[in-house]
Amino acid sequence: MGSILADQTRQEVEQRYQLERSKQLQGRDLTSVEITTNDRFKSFGQDPWVTPDAAANPHEQLLRQQQHHRVLVLGAGFGGLLFAIRLIQSGAFTAEDIVLLDTAGGFGGTWYWNRYPGLMCDVESYIYMPLLEETGYMPRDKYASGNDLRGYAELLAQKWGLTNRAIFRTSLKSLDWDDQQKQWRAHAVQTVSSSQEEPLDLTAEFVMLASGTFAGPKMPDFSNVADYKGPIFHTSRWDYTCTGGSPENPEMIHLHDKKVGVIGTGATAIQVVPQLSRWAKELVVFQRTPSSVDQRNNRPTDPAWWDQQIQSQGPGWQRRRMENFNAFISNDPTVPSVDMVGDGWTSMQSFSVLTGSKRSLAPGYLEEMHERDLNRQEQIRHRVRETVQDPGSAEALMPWYNGWCKRPCFHDDYLPAFNKPNVSLVNIRGKRIDQFTERGIVVDGTEHELDVIVLSTGYSLSKLDPASRGDFSVTGRNGISLKDKWQTQLATLHGVVTRDFPNLFFPGPSQAAASANQMYVLDQLSAHVGYIVSEAVRRTGVGQKVLIEPSATAEEAWAFQIMSRARAMAAIVACTPGYYNAEGEAGKATSIEAQMSGARMAIWGEGITSYIQVIEKWRQQGELEGLEVQVV
Repeated sequence: MGSILADQTRQEVEQRYQLERSKQLQGRDLTSVEITTNDRFKSFGQDPWVTPDAAANPHEQLLRQQQHHRVLVLGAGFGGLLFAIRLIQSGAFTAEDIVLLDTAGGFGGTWYWNRYPGLMCDVESYIYMPLLEETGYMPRDKYASGNDLRGYAELLAQKWGLTNRAIFRTSLKSLDWDDQQKQWRAHAVQTVSSSQEEPLDLTAEFVMLASGTFAGPKMPDFSNVADYKGPIFHTSRWDYTCTGGSPENPEMIHLHDKKVGVIGTGATAIQVVPQLSRWAKELVVFQRTPSSVDQRNNRPTDPAWWDQQIQSQGPGWQRRRMENFNAFISNDPTVPSVDMVGDGWTSMQSFSVLTGSKRSLAPGYLEEMHERDLNRQEQIRHRVRETVQDPGSAEALMPWYNGWCKRPCFHDDYLPAFNKPNVSLVNIRGKRIDQFTERGIVVDGTEHELDVIVLSTGYSLSKLDPASRGDFSVTGRNGISLKDKWQTQLATLHGVVTRDFPNLFFPGPSQAAASANQMYVLDQLSAHVGYIVSEAVRRTGVGQKVLIEPSATAEEAWAFQIMSRARAMAAIVACTPGYYNAEGEAGKATSIEAQMSGARMAIWGEGITSYIQVIEKWRQQGELEGLEVQVV
């Protein structure tokens, strides 16, 4: 990568970064609310995809009547499916031992809910779609569409006998440990019609919390949003009755005579804006912080290449490809000579500032990443200047922050969309939307009349414990709250299990590890948990009830390991506000106690490769060290 442009010194750019951060902090006086849990905005969170006859599913009725199950998996997205499949593959469980609960009406998780036009994954499908070797499935494109991913989740469920092991449209409300019966009691509510809910009570020996890293879809707490009289919806609940088209064929013919407003320019809007620009009479994009947008270069999968270059590699090809990707984005000391994925992610070594690296704690590493990132971000801004014809729009679309501060985006049609005569940009940097009116939105005293408003306002990541993210409570032994343990003295073993909550497992992210390819993380952690549970079951004998939890000494030792590496994440604090730094709140703790508590919440600072090596070595020792396994 070449040096930064001569007319901009490092000092000038960093001053601009500080100015941008100050502007953003001034303009964020509106709090955000989750549309699925806030009573005022619940209408935005209703499921548009559920079929009228879903409640009559006989398999769900049988699962409800059975009540007790060996394993309860919360979540039927890829994370929940992986937890279930790894348990089945262990040989200690069958599909009939497992029941999955999900608020959605089907499999897929985020790929069930999100069906907006232009939706695709920004991580290569050959490393994102799990278990490709086991299924023999060839992804259609290098970057899979939402429809392809949703269909693949259903394929996984079918292959491992889980299609009829799920209870959908069900929200868990509480999970309580019964110390007398040595099992978990789950209280949930199932939506059986648009106006009717029914209670659902289940018990289980093991519980897997796999409802996702993000909480619910969010939006700013606009006090007068109800004043607007036109159609308005969140991108995660796309209204095709309003726009026309369908997820499979998003021809939005109803927008030909409409003026559409999009609020937000994050990773979702990057994909939505080009599609809306094709169909809407006018499109107005309201932007607070511009995304950093590099090239994507998506293309169909060539079957000959797939056979000759992928399938021919033999067993383990997908994991090798995943780990090759990780080596590049984690800036491993010995980077492979061949970049198998070869995309915008693997050329962005500075992303390791966010996810960690084996080199993170080395002297001078952060300074090196700053230099690399200054060059990369200048190239991103140069791409904006070269692509967007209007100088004012180009200036507004330039990202003035470090590349690790917001999730990097990749798209070939987003920036060119702003050259279309029907697309305009309203910059609300350092400002806010004043109000909603019957006809539209007011910014800086100017009313923008709109026929349709699309909320591309993202998801909440402010809830770090697995229970709060799913909007339910978890109470362990002696009335201990999982939420309280996270907020006061978080301690786990490997980020997947914690003391006083026997047989309860979760996939981090606190005290585990992270990657740009979150599917690799889920795959590895589900395999790790699968090993722990199946090994404990085998050692105690078939038919025996077993309790698994870490010792206090072991989980405290792991917490110390996390804290000793937490300073690797320090650069996030100085970012513009976003979900990576809790909207600018991270790092504000003043007391030693609060700082220590924050350090406990960190991920493994030396990166995903190092973390996997640590837990694999632990498994190879075969001793279940640090776990207390009891027969009851």
